[in-house]
Amino acid sequence: MISDRGDTLNCIDMNNKKQGKWLIHVDELRGEPGYEEEGEYKDNLKEGRWRRYSLMGDLIAVENYRWGNKDGQQEYFYNGSIEHVESWKAIDPQKKYDTIYVPDLYDEYKVDKKIIKINAYAVKDGIWKYYLPGSSSLIRTETYSYDAIVKPKPVGTHQKDTSANTINENTLLQDSLPKEKVNNGNKPKEILQFEKKNQHRKKVKMRDGTTGN
Repeated sequence: MISDRGDTLNCIDMNNKKQGKWLIHVDELRGEPGYEEEGEYKDNLKEGRWRRYSLMGDLIAVENYRWGNKDGQQEYFYNGSIEHVESWKAIDPQKKYDTIYVPDLYDEYKVDKKIIKINAYAVKDGIWKYYLPGSSSLIRTETYSYDAIVKPKPVGTHQKDTSANTINENTLLQDSLPKEKVNNGNKPKEILQFEKKNQHRKKVKMRDGTTGN
């Protein structure tokens, strides 16, 4: 099949496997709406970005595939507006086990390493977003880790409590400055010694820095 742009579409190789660019048309059936989708196949498996349209030509979905399974961000639309966003992880079908990293529920800087047996080759992984129909207003998010929903962290446990070790910088600065002598009504030691030494002498006139007669 040759497209309007001269692209060769819907090719099948000598091994009867779909290869290259494809355009697929699906008619309405038993109440289910029809659609058209376009993307690429690699060895009979969807690969890369695929777009799906209604039979009226409206964009319905933008999906990403790897090894024939959903991988990465998937976007879905309703009446021209974003409806929700999914996040998936595709797993190599040749693998029987995989290594995952699970964030600690109480310490945001800690993760646990786990080796698990693979039961599905496409799992929910990442943030899912849901929008108010007909608008771009976000109404809800969900977070998944290897098909398991991640519960929000308990309040007050996502950060370490450092209040006991907190030092008031102003207090520290004040403690480092020389303290002034407090006038508690008593004369300084030096003045007392001077008065005692000169108590039997005539009154001594002190210069105070003034000028004139």
